[in-house]
Amino acid sequence: MGRNTLGVANLRVAKSLWADQLTRHLRSLLNTITKEFRLSVARGDLLLLDSHWYVTHTGLLNLARRRRCVGIQVQPIIEFSDPPSSRWAFKATVYKSRKCRGFVGFGDAEPTNVSSLVHGAEMRVAETRAVNRALRKAYGIGICSVEEIGSQRARSQPEPNVRKLPPQPVNRNGEPKLRDQLCLLIRQHRLDASRVKQYAAEFCGRSDLRDANREQIQSFITHLAELAVKDREGLLCKLNSYGHKPEAGAA
Repeated sequence: MGRNTLGVANLRVAKSLWADQLTRHLRSLLNTITKEFRLSVARGDLLLLDSHWYVTHTGLLNLARRRRCVGIQVQPIIEFSDPPSSRWAFKATVYKSRKCRGFVGFGDAEPTNVSSLVHGAEMRVAETRAVNRALRKAYGIGICSVEEIGSQRARSQPEPNVRKLPPQPVNRNGEPKLRDQLCLLIRQHRLDASRVKQYAAEFCGRSDLRDANREQIQSFITHLAELAVKDREGLLCKLNSYGHKPEAGAA
């Protein structure tokens, strides 16, 4: 996709997702980011949160692949880590070419600076943050990555505005079908459907969401609805840890 085509596509998708936040300044910044780094809103490379653009881990890895990055070295920093307290620090080094001396980034995570959604995964969060910072340095990206945001900022976010949607089909009890409830949440909160379904399968303890029973899926839907309002950035961080997979039936 050419730069001009990508710029038009990014603006179109951004308008559909964040029409109430998309100021002239943010549109101009999106255009600059698109031209310089070819990041895609539709692909999940960029997010607009609290009137600021953020790059995602997925977007940074996509950029590194396009720029033919030759390697990323990651190692824990033992002296700044305390595993029993779930406190971790990592150092990442990005090598843009075989002759590159490396761009270094550091990342840390502990229960107090990550979303409650990823408690127990502080080591992976710290590693991701280190890689993100190193990649941003290597390719000159000045905007922060969403995975680097701490939990306090996430809790301060207001409930996102949602558009009114048409009535959904109901089952014999007069309630929307579980599949439609899940799809409605995805549309209301502008989530990536493929990643939500992967998260749902993990939450239900199934390799395929279609193998989960109604009670498990209903529990996940309730869980997702609460997170989307109370900890949206933590939810996005969790979803960004999954890769894209072909669409499959929900339930």
